[in-house]
Amino acid sequence: MNYKQIAELIGKSRKKTPAKVWLQGSFREADFKGRDFQAFGEGRFWVLVGDYPPIEEWLKSRRARVSQAHVEIGARFSALPLLDLIKVKARVEPGAVIRQGAHIGRDAVIMMGAVINIGARVGERTMIDMNAVLGARALIGRNCHIGAGAVIAGVLEPPSAKPVIIEDNVLVGANAVVLEGVRVGRGSVVAAGAVVIKNIPAGTVAAGVPAKVIKKVSEIGRKDKVSLLDVLRGTD
Repeated sequence: MNYKQIAELIGKSRKKTPAKVWLQGSFREADFKGRDFQAFGEGRFWVLVGDYPPIEEWLKSRRARVSQAHVEIGARFSALPLLDLIKVKARVEPGAVIRQGAHIGRDAVIMMGAVINIGARVGERTMIDMNAVLGARALIGRNCHIGAGAVIAGVLEPPSAKPVIIEDNVLVGANAVVLEGVRVGRGSVVAAGAVVIKNIPAGTVAAGVPAKVIKKVSEIGRKDKVSLLDVLRGTD
């Protein structure tokens, strides 16, 4: 999808307020039939799951039969749900936020606090570190590392026809920013804190604000500074 299609999808989607309600009261299974939410339980204890407005309406009409109720709201008027992680063959740590429409490659690692928007793609065995942000349609190759707090710009607001493309085997340092439409070539390194506003050739090191190529990766003395740890990847 391009940015116009994504914007249209969000704009036309039915906005939902996902909720869970723990309920004690005098109810039977028949009380929940034909409703726009799910009900789990029996006797005097039930859990209601679904969009909150129809649940709220149902509760108000049966207030006299409710002994206790506890409501938890997951979002408010949300345009798109989160990705179903059961289908993901990668390590996703608690607190990561991945929107439906994103793709996570096999044996990738998504760390705590990472945010991945609709249309973004993460290649196999790539790590998205803590609090990194991948905007809409950001394309990350295989065997990459996107450092903690890094921002890979998306194609929405401001709208951009071209997504960011991070090719295979790229290391993006902590708190770096890669602006929309930029391509970072295979095997390159973007230094921590750099702001990348134009394409980076393959096999080079870019640093600074704005980022400039300062050397070739082959000229880095300590290779452990740009190596990845296989032991951190995989789901076994």
